[in-house]
Amino acid sequence: MTLRPPLPRSIALRDASSVCLKCWRRLGGVNGTSLSLETGRKRMFSVGVVGVGSGSGNGSGNGKSGSFGRRFERDYFWANNAAREGFWRASMGGEGMRGGGGGDISTTTSKAIREAPIESGAQDEVLPHRRRKTAREEEASTSPEGNYPIALDASSKLATASAALPDRSLRRLLTIYLSLSKPRLSFLVVLTATAAYSLYPVPGLLSPAATATPSLSTLTLLFLTTGTALCSSAANAFNMLMEPQHDAKMTRTRNRPLVRKLISTRNAMFFAIACAIAGTGALYYGVNPTTAFLGASNIVLYAAVYTPLKRISVLNTWVGAIIGGIPPLMGWTAAAGQYALDGGWQELLLSKEAIGGWLSAALLFAWQFPHFNALSWSIRDEYKNAGYRMLSWVNPSMNSRVALRYSILMFPICFYLSYVGVTEWAFVGASAGVNGWMVYKSYLFWKLEGKAGSARGLFWASVWHLPIVMVLAMGLKKGLGERVWRGLVGWPDLGEEEEGLYYEDGEGVGDGGD
Repeated sequence: MTLRPPLPRSIALRDASSVCLKCWRRLGGVNGTSLSLETGRKRMFSVGVVGVGSGSGNGSGNGKSGSFGRRFERDYFWANNAAREGFWRASMGGEGMRGGGGGDISTTTSKAIREAPIESGAQDEVLPHRRRKTAREEEASTSPEGNYPIALDASSKLATASAALPDRSLRRLLTIYLSLSKPRLSFLVVLTATAAYSLYPVPGLLSPAATATPSLSTLTLLFLTTGTALCSSAANAFNMLMEPQHDAKMTRTRNRPLVRKLISTRNAMFFAIACAIAGTGALYYGVNPTTAFLGASNIVLYAAVYTPLKRISVLNTWVGAIIGGIPPLMGWTAAAGQYALDGGWQELLLSKEAIGGWLSAALLFAWQFPHFNALSWSIRDEYKNAGYRMLSWVNPSMNSRVALRYSILMFPICFYLSYVGVTEWAFVGASAGVNGWMVYKSYLFWKLEGKAGSARGLFWASVWHLPIVMVLAMGLKKGLGERVWRGLVGWPDLGEEEEGLYYEDGEGVGDGGD
């Protein structure tokens, strides 16, 4: 086997058929007609292939043609295409170069080599991350899902993953059941309930240490999150059971487990019923009956009202928004039940203290419209072909107006959260920025009728809007900053009379409560 020595980029990129073997050896600086593979490997690091500089080296090819630094530059930099190109062109700025075979190459020849045009087909090696990016782009261009305007359904992804697992394996079974629960949607539902739970204003009692301040029960929170997740899973499984033939018509949902028959209808029904019973039971015994009633109502509304209404009227979007607003109300009633006098539904839902829960529900209700209307606009044709009556194709102009209208509604909702004492007044100003950002995106969505990327812009604005507003509300919860400050600097000394009076107001705790 023979091996021709490596040449500088400007020479190597030229057509090899136009260079005779003698010239090739002179340019490569190797004596002899051929090299064995092993000899070539050894001489790559010992022979002065090309002497670069002002012509001081003899370039005889005996290993003494240049300094160690010159050989290092040659052996290291020429092995890298990008560095070799820059090094070669910079080095050719001298008066000439000498070939390893003893012959000189004139400056005219050097200039001709430097200025020789690089053929269009010759390019540097493609970096690994660019190869992966190119592969993804090619896959996206060839697969129907690749150019899909929105993220594919999480249930479809899980179903596809489960299909590749061994039959009758436990992992496959768990993955299929998880896909029935729509995990991404269920996770969002649990987050909204948890956020409202943490927003509830716990009655503040002055005490010697911040750690003694009453707080919400961690066990109640555990039952709330578990029960809410199970109720959401039940509602989503019932939804899939009712419309597999329609899911099959949409790219986003056609890989769901019931569409692909990865699970029988009987087993899916058993899963839905079991989740509904377990979820409602956890909320009833671990939280309170009012929260359990709201969880059960959400299952009924989603499965028995919203799902069939999607094929009848555009009002399904408003029903879906009500369903989205119930989980925050569940979180609020779960927290309020720990400090209620009798714990009845009137006290938890209709009292003055329940206003914060209804405002939290209103925030989620209003948020649904800019989020879903922008999402549905991107796949309006698929909704139409599947028979779902959505504003995005039934009345596109109303679709964008509704999104803008409910985006503006975010301002008064955030204002009243501070007005009723759920958050500090600073929340009004802090939330105004993110609310204004979504209103601006909604305005573009309405003005451009969803075109020029305005639908996608509003969708991503809504995705970021909800967690930002929730985090701001929890961080600026009424009295939270004061409790943190007093926990750091200590509590003020109170007179005996003031201390007794305060503890008397605090439900008879302390000296003044007897």
